[in-house]
Amino acid sequence: MLLNSKGKHRRPSKAVRVATLAGVTGAAIAAPLMGATGASAASVATWDAVAQCESGGNWSINTGNGYYGGLQFSQSSWAAAGGTQYAPRADLATKAQQIATAEKLLAMQGPGAWGCAGAGRLTNDGVDPGVDTGSTAQQNAPAQQSKQAAPKQAAPKPAERTEAPAASRADRGTAPKKTVTTPTGEKVAKGDGEYTVKSGDSLSKIAAQHKVKGGWQQLFKLNKDIVQDADLIYPGQQLHLTK
Repeated sequence: MLLNSKGKHRRPSKAVRVATLAGVTGAAIAAPLMGATGASAASVATWDAVAQCESGGNWSINTGNGYYGGLQFSQSSWAAAGGTQYAPRADLATKAQQIATAEKLLAMQGPGAWGCAGAGRLTNDGVDPGVDTGSTAQQNAPAQQSKQAAPKQAAPKPAERTEAPAASRADRGTAPKKTVTTPTGEKVAKGDGEYTVKSGDSLSKIAAQHKVKGGWQQLFKLNKDIVQDADLIYPGQQLHLTK
């Protein structure tokens, strides 16, 4: 599945998606989804294996736990990767459309976006699945029992790791509003915290490395004015580690 108990695209034992645009929760991305090629591509057989682990291979699954379709997209991940051009939610899209969207998410975040990447042997193997997003795919198989999700990795965008001076809560209200640009071209809040997000980071990873008391949940609370969805953080954002 794709994020919420650890770090926007996984369940407890699986990774999660990390990226909701500031002030626009679940907003659809207008840019057209381009077919993944080169290093950011995986075969249909590989996606089938990932789906078997994520959802029991049920491409139309919706158990009400906030994750949809065979590859268990969170709504924010589905929107961020352009899936809303096909359907409002992943479970309402065809298998081919879900795979096409997953290819875009793979290019953005890498295999770590799926907790079942290992079980499905998902890698950027460069094999274009060649799916037809206009075709109808069979959507059957038993549904896998839902689990709680955890925050996932930040989208891979070059970002320098710099330590910004800590700012008190009182100072934050007067700090200038700065933004960073996401891989999709959107602007999100940059923040003014002492830790700068780098590629591959997740809330759970940052909380663990810096021993944040209360884990990623506390880190999320400390940065509600910067991160609007625990599933989505971006390189360049500056997070507060303490009050």
